[in-house]
Amino acid sequence: MCSHLTEKASVSGSGKGAGGWFRLSHAVTYFDHPYHSPYEHTLNIDFVNETEGPGARVAVELTEESARALVACIESALGAARPAMRDRASVAPPERA
Repeated sequence: MCSHLTEKASVSGSGKGAGGWFRLSHAVTYFDHPYHSPYEHTLNIDFVNETEGPGARVAVELTEESARALVACIESALGAARPAMRDRASVAPPERA
């Protein structure tokens, strides 16, 4: 069953698409029919930079089980990081020349 519910979050980071690396501005999630995966429904995640147009997009289609496993892996990785590492990770490095 499609939920037709879309969630959008502002994110900071980078993604690599067909044209190379780009800065991310948002992540969008929704549960719907996939475009490519052979499953009836998937959790679809788009990592995008809206100001750079459709080429600045990385799309992922995951089964429910895979999406839940990914959430657990993310929580585990963040929980295992030392507090000092987490504090430094949220500070953007200086721009490269």
